[in-house]
Amino acid sequence: MAPSACVVAIICVVASGRLCHRLAIAVLVANSVAMLAGLLFAVQDAEDRPGILAATLPFAGVTLIEYQARLLAAAGASQLVIVVSRLTPELLGAIARIGRHGMSVDTVRSAGEAGARLHPLARIVMLADGLITSDAAIAMFANQDGDALLVADAANAPADYERLGGGLAWAGIARFDPRRLGEVAALPSDYDVQSALLHVTAQAGARHILLPPGEAGAGHGVERRGASLEERSRAVVMATLATRPSWFDRWIVRPIAGIVLPPLVRRAASTVAVAAGAGVTVLAGLGMVAGGYHAIGLLIALAGMIAAMMGERVAWLRDEARLARGLNWAVLAVPALAAILLGYSIDSFAASDSALIVALVLIAAGALGERAASAAPRAIWWATPPAYLLVLAVLTLVRVPMAGLVLAAIYAFATLGAAIELLRRQA
Repeated sequence: MAPSACVVAIICVVASGRLCHRLAIAVLVANSVAMLAGLLFAVQDAEDRPGILAATLPFAGVTLIEYQARLLAAAGASQLVIVVSRLTPELLGAIARIGRHGMSVDTVRSAGEAGARLHPLARIVMLADGLITSDAAIAMFANQDGDALLVADAANAPADYERLGGGLAWAGIARFDPRRLGEVAALPSDYDVQSALLHVTAQAGARHILLPPGEAGAGHGVERRGASLEERSRAVVMATLATRPSWFDRWIVRPIAGIVLPPLVRRAASTVAVAAGAGVTVLAGLGMVAGGYHAIGLLIALAGMIAAMMGERVAWLRDEARLARGLNWAVLAVPALAAILLGYSIDSFAASDSALIVALVLIAAGALGERAASAAPRAIWWATPPAYLLVLAVLTLVRVPMAGLVLAAIYAFATLGAAIELLRRQA
């Protein structure tokens, strides 16, 4: 509960008035209902690695259960309960790392223990043991109330999806009322918690949400084989880039990422090292621009910025939030610095101020356009900061750097105008 809500509730209770009591209860209930909790499982062993829990297999630079916890945290979950069969060193390490990010983490062995740890008015989102999914799939369950199950056509579903009957199979995500845990706890002690919760929720009339076709292609599925996780990890990495709709990300970054990111993630390369390498490359490129080697300098800076974008994605996957934010800010800043240095260098040869003025206009229009675009659905042709740098690099390469600044400024104004017009229609 938010601290302000707690203060209001306590003041009202102390006041002892009937109206204040009702207000306090309303505040407490409203904040409790808004609470989201996650239920994960670390029970099944990996099919190709005896003695290793599937939940602790490496995935996207972390363990699979850490990746699941990161998705739930991004969806707003503040509490996490993990049903375990045994506490292995790998699982204990993963739990410790999850807890460092501010999420409350408890381990239990039964539905009764889970029910005792979870708030009775929380919304619970359950992920299957070994499930790989995306933040978009989690969002379908995190933002609504009522029991619900993610389902797929049983005839075409993988064998790892548990069958529900009626031609449907469970695709690994469920949302249910905490009372379901009490119903499962009343069953005989030899039940499987995950399966029992699934069927109790289904029998309670849970709404069926069909798995979007694109999710399967993005790596969604239940996987308990370490050898198969690498390919799914690659699909998930590429899916994180697919959420960015700009043409630069789609046609330039994604093809490069398909080659570069999987080895980085698989070999657990240091994100700090990637960021440092990107920074050195960018600084070298900007230095060459300032020294008059405009074309080669802009191309080197562009390469360094793409490397920074790769590092930001890896940091995001590993839940290194501070580093990811820093790299994201760097991606925004590099084109602005390149434009200023290019304009200043052009003016130093031409003995004028026109190029620097155009560069400053480009930065102002680009910043306003980026701000407006962040509040509206971005069209694929809209500019992004890396796109400005590409325009500058290409036109400078053909020996018309001033035209590059002018064209980039026009592009920024076009994006700003389109974003404002879209926001006006939505208002």
